[in-house]
Amino acid sequence: MRLSLGISTCPNDTFIYEALIAGLENSPFEWDVHFADVQTLNEMVRRGELDVAKVSAQVYPKIEADYTCLGCGGAIGYGCGPLLLSSESGRFNPELPVTLPGSETTAALLYRFWHSRTQSVPLSVNYALFDQVYRSLREKSAPQGVVIHEHRFTWKRDGLYLLQDLGAFWEENTGTPIPLGIAVARRTLGSTVIEKVEAEIRSSLRVAQNRPEMVTPFIDEKAQIDDPEVMKSHIRMFVNDFSENVGERGKASLEHLWRLVKSE
Repeated sequence: MRLSLGISTCPNDTFIYEALIAGLENSPFEWDVHFADVQTLNEMVRRGELDVAKVSAQVYPKIEADYTCLGCGGAIGYGCGPLLLSSESGRFNPELPVTLPGSETTAALLYRFWHSRTQSVPLSVNYALFDQVYRSLREKSAPQGVVIHEHRFTWKRDGLYLLQDLGAFWEENTGTPIPLGIAVARRTLGSTVIEKVEAEIRSSLRVAQNRPEMVTPFIDEKAQIDDPEVMKSHIRMFVNDFSENVGERGKASLEHLWRLVKSE
């Protein structure tokens, strides 16, 4: 059976899905793979263009009529949230705009969650692809921005200032882990196929966990940064027990997030 798959080029996604993409032994599937940033993946799924995809957790209420949330393959955890950074100083300036990595990303929602509880001024935001957000901060063409993925590990090296760990703020205010990304499958595939897709993702993850080298040439080629140690840190942070099984704590965090989305 031939299915389309959409994931990002970030090390946690390529780590989990590499063996699946390469072809697992006795797999019932062949995969047409689309690599894109998370905002683009969200938009592709909203248009119904992918059978299986890794998307922002916060987009799910908008697609749940057509897609089901899988119990594995996502990104949920503690201490792994997006960071609000400044290119200018260590103090948030409410009069300056904040650049976000896409309007429908969980990072954007977590920023709004923080802003609504700590600031009294209206939101002032711009949007860009996640790597463009970071580049604009480094080049000082953007005063403030929210960064995700590998850039969570390089801001200090690049002379930027941390204003708020948005994931830590979420944890403190909800008591749940941070629900960043989820894997979804088209409902019309049917329950039997969807169960096989979940099994395939878990098998792919186990292959990755049992490899002698964490960062493979495939992961290195796709990553947006060329530092293997940063890639390893990225994988260790975003690939965890929730990646294999969302579980009750993961479900609680997702439900909390989805209630927030529906109340906005």
